Amino acid sequence: MSTQLSGLAIETAGLVKTFGETRAVDGVDLSVPAGTVYGVLGPNGAGKTTTVKMLATLLRPDGGEAHVFGHDIVREADEVRGRVSLTGQYASVDEDLTGTENLVLLGRLLGHHKKAARERAAQLLEAFGLTDAAAKQVKHYSGGMRRRIDIAASILNTPDLLFLDEPTTGLDPRSRNQVWEIVRAVVAQGTTVLLTTQYLDEADQLASRIAVIDRGKVIAEGTKGELKSSVGAGSVHLRLRDADQRDLAAGLLRRALDAQVQPEPDPVALTARLGTAASDDSASEQAARALNALARAGITVDNFSLGQPSLDEVFLALTGHDTHDSAGSADSADRSDDPKDEVAA
Repeated sequence: MSTQLSGLAIETAGLVKTFGETRAVDGVDLSVPAGTVYGVLGPNGAGKTTTVKMLATLLRPDGGEAHVFGHDIVREADEVRGRVSLTGQYASVDEDLTGTENLVLLGRLLGHHKKAARERAAQLLEAFGLTDAAAKQVKHYSGGMRRRIDIAASILNTPDLLFLDEPTTGLDPRSRNQVWEIVRAVVAQGTTVLLTTQYLDEADQLASRIAVIDRGKVIAEGTKGELKSSVGAGSVHLRLRDADQRDLAAGLLRRALDAQVQPEPDPVALTARLGTAASDDSASEQAARALNALARAGITVDNFSLGQPSLDEVFLALTGHDTHDSAGSADSADRSDDPKDEVAA
């Protein structure tokens, strides 16, 4: 395979990693276009972090092959390392140093002269909204500030490929939005981003293509639209006037649409997933049929909407569980920091 000729930043075929009897990554195939955000979506333990560690040359695969910008991750590990950067799930900067000191130190280690390192540190601190905290020790930063300084450290030298492994885990909504803006800015400058996440809205917001991974396998891949259309034409969301009629309405909808009907926490709300449709018109026709069935039964609908399935619904349909469920046997392996793990040489 040649990622350089195909315009791909990453190309893998049958990638495997085992920990004892556990296949944490079980034959993963990926094709990541250069210059995009590519999302790898899955629950804790699905194999996301282990896959990233192999692609970043921190773990040696037990099977399959992978290339980063045309370089084999095992045979040409040094060439790969020269073009990538990794921001993991945990802060990698020194908490006893200030923001400036961390970035200057890393800049010097990367070969910048002292003046250039300080200029680059100041530039990144300003770009990431950290100038006011530049002289503070990182241990006094908030969670969102730590993630921003982590990402800043990852792009001191602008990488061709940036791995972001669950960059917003545990952050509040405002901090998550700030990280998202940083990701968009990094990609706008030409860097490819491989983003692992268990947050469906994060993949929806950032990724142009998404691989859904569960129990070490890629179970679906495509654009957001392709993944959503693969599980149905959309969903009908209803709010009834009378909560006592909800069970009757649910039965009528199941018969009229031959579809799953889900009661919502709101006692007057229902959601019915429509079947796969060839066009938006056919989805609308199904929705109209449902409303007519309810009207004939004397059930008043106060509010109605028709929309595409959410990524939450896509993931549930594909896996049978949501992204916050453990992936079972692969869970401990994917989060392993076992010192016996091999590092590609």
